[in-house]
Amino acid sequence: MMSRATVLACLVSTSVLALTVATASPAQAAGVDYVALGDSYSSGVGAPGQSGTCLRSNYSYAAQWAAKNSPTTFQFLACSGAVTDDVVKTQVPAMSSAADLISITIGGNDAGFASTVLTCLTGSDATCTAKVNAGKTYVATTLPGKLDSTYAAIKAKAPGAKVVVLSYPNIFDTSAVICEMSSTKRKALNSGAQVLDDMIKSRVAAAGFTFSDVRDNFSGHGVCAAKPYLNGLTIIPPQNSYHPNSSGYTNGYLPALTSAA
Repeated sequence: MMSRATVLACLVSTSVLALTVATASPAQAAGVDYVALGDSYSSGVGAPGQSGTCLRSNYSYAAQWAAKNSPTTFQFLACSGAVTDDVVKTQVPAMSSAADLISITIGGNDAGFASTVLTCLTGSDATCTAKVNAGKTYVATTLPGKLDSTYAAIKAKAPGAKVVVLSYPNIFDTSAVICEMSSTKRKALNSGAQVLDDMIKSRVAAAGFTFSDVRDNFSGHGVCAAKPYLNGLTIIPPQNSYHPNSSGYTNGYLPALTSAA
């Protein structure tokens, strides 16, 4: 049986160890150089406080992660409307080669996200479905090469970084009876998002990066759900339409980045 002094010594040692572990985490986070690349889903469109031509918001998942983890440096390069070519030609050249952590959402604008949603808003079910199918064809034939080139450029610029590629959510709750789009249109758009995410996942694996899927986090919280994580059709400001709201970035995207990083 251990003496009282031995027990006390063990307790003190355990407490010191626990304190050391607890205080190590902020120091580790402070040693990270973080870069946020990508499009409007990374810049924070849909959330309050958007500013500048790139419409960046402090409620974006990237800015929230930086605020919570206090990285040594944070480059917020994500920009609304960005396509893969913008990442390669503008964002990657601007980022630090010493980056330790990089996050990105990209590919949605290449596949015609905005024009497809507009077609589905204004056209018939058949027109919407045809537009979504055209996007699926692009995703299957052209987007893979675009993604590969983008990921290669990121790896070449910051070969030591952990790169987290986040997916897009399914936009709509298809179970809602009353919604701004028909059930057929909602299912078509969600199927387009699924095809896009699956292609992104496959190219991320080929690049050796980390894929973080947000679809489960957004499940049950699509447009027209009781507690949506995405904005529906929005008049002011119009760019918020079909983008995550602050809850979507906080409860959908931020946990996905945190768990992957």
